[in-house]
Amino acid sequence: MENERREQVERIERLKREKNAIILAHNYQRAEIQDIAEFVGDSLELARKAMDTTADLIIFCGVDFMAETAAILNPDKKVVIPDKGAICPMAQQLFADDLLAAKRKNPDAKVVLYVNTLAECKALADCVCTSANAQEIVNAMDSSTVLFGPDRNLAYHAQKTTSKIIIPVPEHGLCPSHHQIVMTDLLKAKKAHPRAKIIVHPECIPEVQDHADYIASTSGMVKICNEKGAGDEFLIGTEIGLLHRLKKEAPEKKFYPISTTAVCPQMKMHTLEKVEAALKNEKPEVVVPDEIMDKARKAIERMLEISH
Repeated sequence: MENERREQVERIERLKREKNAIILAHNYQRAEIQDIAEFVGDSLELARKAMDTTADLIIFCGVDFMAETAAILNPDKKVVIPDKGAICPMAQQLFADDLLAAKRKNPDAKVVLYVNTLAECKALADCVCTSANAQEIVNAMDSSTVLFGPDRNLAYHAQKTTSKIIIPVPEHGLCPSHHQIVMTDLLKAKKAHPRAKIIVHPECIPEVQDHADYIASTSGMVKICNEKGAGDEFLIGTEIGLLHRLKKEAPEKKFYPISTTAVCPQMKMHTLEKVEAALKNEKPEVVVPDEIMDKARKAIERMLEISH
């Protein structure tokens, strides 16, 4: 089995060279996918990397909205997602009609959408944001009211640093995986590891956020954990795929998941077999209609201008 896996990785590496391809992987991907990627990061980092690459073919190991974002930013490149079933359940909670209705009720409000949205909704936004820059983006809007979707928990996080009125759209949008992380898990983990610092993702429920030492995006978590003075034990409140990267980058430190049930099934759909097939066949390709692509690109580029 080990020899087969090694041969498979060698075939993938050969295909990448032959086709001038790059593999971009989110921090929640399977360990073996992270290990073959040219770059592993969070949504903001992957968006920037997609723009910077000179590759002709981008194999995007993440969920649908991330691959769409890469395609929007690279209209002259082919973007392929190994498994089309990798559909973000949060992104499916916001519909363009609901956003239009909210805009009619609040005509003076700016629209900031989490990057975890489909392209047709991004096309209606003034700006998008990620978990790393939501507070910064909301504060940069020149309106006293901001329509924010689809994650109410990230909206709660953004509200902490602004006097603006933030209206979540939809009212109850959330990430099912982060919703698995509850206070009973946190209290149990803290009792087992009393010295550990608590770091959670802003997609976690407000109660969990309020008990954390740090709130950060996935790559923000990596940065904090790598800092010398931050500590040597951490309770991690996010999808468990991040622990592979943390243990790889800081093997001398200890990391514990607050909840072992915080798993995103869609993020785990990409496998080495599917990546190899995607490289070989250059499909399934991610295609965004031109009229949606052009409008969505403006909202994404606005984010990249504001967030440094």
